[in-house]
Amino acid sequence: MRKISILLTLILLNVITMAQHLNVVVNDTAKNRPVLVDFIDRQGLQSGEFAEWYAREYPAYTPDFGIMAQLKTALSDIQIIIVLATWCGDSKEQVPRFLKVLDQADFEPERCTMIGVDTQKLARDLDVSVYDIDRVPTFIFYRNEVEIGRIIETPKSTLESDMLKICK
Repeated sequence: MRKISILLTLILLNVITMAQHLNVVVNDTAKNRPVLVDFIDRQGLQSGEFAEWYAREYPAYTPDFGIMAQLKTALSDIQIIIVLATWCGDSKEQVPRFLKVLDQADFEPERCTMIGVDTQKLARDLDVSVYDIDRVPTFIFYRNEVEIGRIIETPKSTLESDMLKICK
């Protein structure tokens, strides 16, 4: 019984800690506007002023059906980290589209982590320097905890075809 109590306490502390770092809105002094930093989920992208561009880009994008069938299998053992900036035009366009591709590929949401950065490409309480981010958004693909590729800012072809090339 004591072990269960300790385990539940640790889980609760983890949830509280994660909640403190989820969808944090700060005022970016360089842009003089609110931006999301640290861990982000879709709820954060679909709220406040961020909701406008998310709601426009997500439904507007139509992934290539033929590629999606292949991509669904190719993504089966992939983890993804997205470093994005809610002040950045490329992030506003590509992140909702990328999430739509993941949805249509039945990608499990818990295998995709989103991190928001400010205009200095820093998060408030997370060290994003480990991801070597130069431009945003950066979509980083991992297989067995090893990076296998990136899409930086915009795809070379389409999101789904670039994703397929990386994952094959």
